[in-house]
Amino acid sequence: MTTDVSKYRYNHTMYRIRDPKASLRFYTEILGMKLVDEHHSDEAKFSLYFLGYEDPASNGLVRLARQGLLELTHNHGTENDANFAYATGNGEQGGYGHIAVTVDDLTAACARFDELGVKFIKRPEDGRMKHIAFIADPDGYRVEILENPALKS
Repeated sequence: MTTDVSKYRYNHTMYRIRDPKASLRFYTEILGMKLVDEHHSDEAKFSLYFLGYEDPASNGLVRLARQGLLELTHNHGTENDANFAYATGNGEQGGYGHIAVTVDDLTAACARFDELGVKFIKRPEDGRMKHIAFIADPDGYRVEILENPALKS
């Protein structure tokens, strides 16, 4: 039996989320991702939401044929517990890191995030690295924001 590693592709990263309404709003309305697919299991009491960015290369592709998706996993009932929180891997001991999103204009994107009440972990003017920002999603997962000059109009 053989396999061809040149055909392997990175498909998705999964985050566990407390409140799907808040998380879907953050990733679709604030970060501009599209809901690509979803799966709900009432019997097992969980829902899966797959998000990603649209580009010509992914047009019309099924979820498993796409690359770079974010899977949000919601265990039903957690949204009703105000004290419930997942460990994001970014606490005192660290561990996990972040996902990164590129934008056309870092300054304008950060101003928009401010207007929308997004929590900043690091603003571009903080520290030595002026070319990046970090924001937090509703569960506290970190999202690095980077300006991609190729996206400027």
